[in-house]
Amino acid sequence: MGTTRNDVTINDEGTHAITIVREFDHPVDKVFRAMTQPELIARWIGPYGYDNVEVTNDAAHGGTWTLVQRNDDGEHRFRGVFHGDATPELTLRTFEWLGLPGHVSFESQRIEDLGDGRSRSHVTSVFMTAEDRDGMRASGMDHGVIEGYQRLDDVLAQM
Repeated sequence: MGTTRNDVTINDEGTHAITIVREFDHPVDKVFRAMTQPELIARWIGPYGYDNVEVTNDAAHGGTWTLVQRNDDGEHRFRGVFHGDATPELTLRTFEWLGLPGHVSFESQRIEDLGDGRSRSHVTSVFMTAEDRDGMRASGMDHGVIEGYQRLDDVLAQM
């Protein structure tokens, strides 16, 4: 576990979107690499207690990504498609949890340089309806995001 912790801000007020902002004690290129290389993603994405048994991430325009996680409750599958080549300045992709197929959100992410080797990630997920957005929040998403970023801190410290 890393020695520093940064707060996560998760907001969904007034829109069909959820925004997630998180700072890292590492430079943009290192954070971007940890968020795009499948072998690194497999080490941090999701909450503690989940094993990432399949991670693919072709972050080029038209490329796809998949994630299969297992825990004591069973298996959870996710997938999506990239729109445009992923860069630290802008990554666009769809997100679908196969436990509720057809409820697809569109995500954007940018990673901002804060100087002194620090960076800030901004993620916005836009849902088709406010009910889809609320369902995502009710699924335990916040817990998974917060613990996933804590796990990412550990991976970044080891890179």
